[in-house]
Amino acid sequence: KLNFDLPPGTGAKVDNGQVLVMRADDTSRHKALHGLSRSLILNMVKGVTDGYVKKLEIQGVGFKAAVQGKTINLNLGYSHPINYPIPDTVKVTVDENTKITVEGPDKQLVGRVAAELRSYYPPEPYKGKGVRYVGEHVVRKEGKTVQ
Repeated sequence: KLNFDLPPGTGAKVDNGQVLVMRADDTSRHKALHGLSRSLILNMVKGVTDGYVKKLEIQGVGFKAAVQGKTINLNLGYSHPINYPIPDTVKVTVDENTKITVEGPDKQLVGRVAAELRSYYPPEPYKGKGVRYVGEHVVRKEGKTVQ
């Protein structure tokens, strides 16, 4: 179950199984809010029926993740483990200690959790270590050359 407060100047009604979003007038502000409201309602309907999934992978020697109750424990080569609290509506699973799956009905919250997990150690360009989205291409750089 998701809820959304419509911005002023927009309205919505359900008609024959369709959600219709209306606006008060044709000013540019109301047009923009109309499109925003329509997209957010569509994302909520898709999220409740299908759900959203973001997949991350950890690369690096000794880098791993584990779910412990309502927190995810990340060991990313720092001197301390990183404990990230998982929000209530989001489900996080870890496979093979390096593959993280973030699932939930709220598109914004799923994306934010995945982005915050990635932000603890974004992929670096020299060795490619770090937390990245599955399928993300990281441009590698050449290191220093010895003469």
